[in-house]
Order: sequence, then C-alpha cells, then structure tokens
Amino acid sequence: MKSETGDAHTTRTASTSQVPAELRSAFAAHFGAPDPTLFVRSPGRINLIGEHIDYNNLSVLPMAIGRHVRLVVRPRADARVRIASLSPGFGAREFALGPEIPPYPVGDWGNYVKAAAQALARSHEGLHGFDAVLDATLPVAAGLSSSSALVIGVSLALLSANDRTWEPVALAEQMAQAERYTGTQGGGMDQAICAGAVEGTASRVDFAPLRITPVPVPTDWRFVVAHSLSRAEKSGAAQTTYNRRTVECREAVERVAGHLAARRSASYRELLAEHDVGELVRIGERVLDGDLLKRFRHVVTEADRVRRAEAALRAADLPTFGTLLSASHASLRDDYEVSSAALDELVGIAEAAGAAGARLTGAGMGGCIIAVAQAASVERVLDRLRTDFYVPRSAPGPLGDHLFLAEPAGGARVIPT
Repeated sequence: MKSETGDAHTTRTASTSQVPAELRSAFAAHFGAPDPTLFVRSPGRINLIGEHIDYNNLSVLPMAIGRHVRLVVRPRADARVRIASLSPGFGAREFALGPEIPPYPVGDWGNYVKAAAQALARSHEGLHGFDAVLDATLPVAAGLSSSSALVIGVSLALLSANDRTWEPVALAEQMAQAERYTGTQGGGMDQAICAGAVEGTASRVDFAPLRITPVPVPTDWRFVVAHSLSRAEKSGAAQTTYNRRTVECREAVERVAGHLAARRSASYRELLAEHDVGELVRIGERVLDGDLLKRFRHVVTEADRVRRAEAALRAADLPTFGTLLSASHASLRDDYEVSSAALDELVGIAEAAGAAGARLTGAGMGGCIIAVAQAASVERVLDRLRTDFYVPRSAPGPLGDHLFLAEPAGGARVIPT
C-alpha cells in the first residue's frame, strides 16, 4: 500500500487515538468483526484564487485544509463495495466493482464512490472490494471539495485494500476524469490538491500536463472560512449552470481565436502567452457581447490574478494578495455570475472588519467565502462575522461548523491500523 513515490502517502500504524472512536463503533455495528485494517484521511481544500479556470487549463492556487473525509476500511475477498456514512441523510450504498457500473440517480452521494471504483476497475484487473464507514469533518456542499475528497479517499481505500501502488499526480489526473461520471464537467484542481498537497504550503496547480508546485504560506497569515448557510450543489440543481459555463468559456475563446486570423488553436493559455490581459479584454469587447464577453473577461483576468497572487504569497505581501482576492470576488459576482447575496454579504463583512481581502471559494452559488488577515487582526474578523451574519440568522448547530480558521495541510493519507 505504498505510493510509487515511496512512503510519502502512507504512515506508520495508527494508534487507537488516531482512528475516531465513532468510526470504529459504526463499523462494528454495520459490518461486525474483524476490525477495519485501514484508516484513510482525504482533505478538503480552499481555492485561494483561480476560480472556474482550471477546466480552461489555466493555473490555480488552492490549499488543502485540516478538515477531511475519513474512512475506516476492511478489504473483502470478493468484488463487492459496501460503504456507510455517519452523515444524516446519507444512506448505506453497495455495488459490484466492474468497468461499467450503473450510476445512482443524479445527485446521489454514492455516485462519487462509484466514480472512483469504475475508473480503477478499468485500469486495474482483478480488484477486490471493501467494507467501509466514512464521516467528514468538513461541511458537505460548502465549496470545500468534499466530493473530490471522497473520490480520492475511495480511490486510496480501493488501491490500498488491493496492495496496489499509486503516484499522486497520476492518480489526481485519473480521478479528475473519473469524477465526470457524476455529470459535472469540472477541471482537475480539486483532485490535484487533495492528492498532492504539502503541509504548510498552498500549491500552484498547472494543467496539460498536470504539475503541482508548493508555495509556502507565511506563518502570520490567517485564512477564515465562512459558510453562507446555503449549499453549493455541483451535482444537484446547479449542475446545468456549471456545465453551461464550460460551454460558454469554450465558445468565447473560439470566437476570439477566430477573430485573430493567424491563430492555429483556441487556447486561453496560448492567447495569454501572446497578448497582455488588457489587450485581450479589449479584443474580447470588440468580438463578444453579453454572457460570452463576461465569461471571457473573467477567465483572462482571473488567470492574471493567479500569477500576481502567487508572487504576492511568495513575497509575503498581504495587502496585494488581499486586493487580488477581492477583485476575484467582484469578477465572479459580475462576470461569471456565480455569487449570491449571502456570499456578497460575508465578503463585505470580512473586508469591513479588517480582512485584507475576501472572496467566494469553490464553484459558488452557495458554499463558503475565504478571507485573509494578519494573525493580529483575525479575531476581529471572526467576531464581526459571528455577530453580523450568524447570530441574526440563528445558524443551526455549533458555530465552528460554519466559521473556522483553515491551516495549510498535507494531501490524502492511508494509515494501516
């Protein structure tokens, strides 16, 4: 159960305290003896900047966080997969491994399990299944990539249960394609950061080919995550909207490339390499209108913001970094049209409380914002978000489920128990 890069993605045998007691108890209740032999932790992520451009093969800057999808796993001798969840409303699922696994209805959480299983069954012959119980310490449908964390977690559980090796970048690429089984035509950022993150860093993720470059995070920066109390359902009702955005982006760049008669292809990356952002925006304004202009303008300006944000992160230049986050939110609100009134309100509260910048993170239309602040001022930001947003709404459950600090974490791990 080692990765092909050595022991980077496995650790020594877990102590009893590392495996959550509620998972051990739930496993015994669902599946009986013997005990599970593997513990998998797969992190969520915040995307610091670079939203809705990964599926246009443009670089992004995400960060894995210390909240996870967690599974306890016992290998089976046959090809069945049985998996139960501790989350309310997520019933147990069971199916047979194979290269063609019929999906559950659209929006069913089990499709993320099947997505990983079908992809690996196609690339690895003779796989055995497993029994597993999972829970999550990150909120579901919050824009923090709980779905991709589940896909990566299941893939590592299945590979480890069969003593198969893996390499993080290759697995991330495979699982990015695999997740399209669920019906959402996304990019590969979430799988890459989940599989390949390095603790204490964010990552610049490049595409075609996939590359993951760690970028150290200054130790006195703090990242606040605040949930809008509205779910971001990539696989639910919003799926049509997200998929339409990918089509609009493609049509926009094809029209611009067609206008530039000498162009041989319709690639955002090549256009950005040959024209500065201001020039591309002006060309777009001549060639496009309406939604296509908005989508094109967001993509090219967001790509530029990623480049500048990485430089600011490396230089520990918080004011510049924060300004770029706020500009990203404005673009997502006005040009990409995936914000919401609650997300806009959270951003405004955080900025007024002293955050250097804030923006929605993830696909949008619900989910979370992130705000960045100095360590010395972050408590003021947290307090204002609590009093101005969550208290008036009588937010359900513990406040820590909705509002918390995110620290840069490492990628997914498998721990023999």
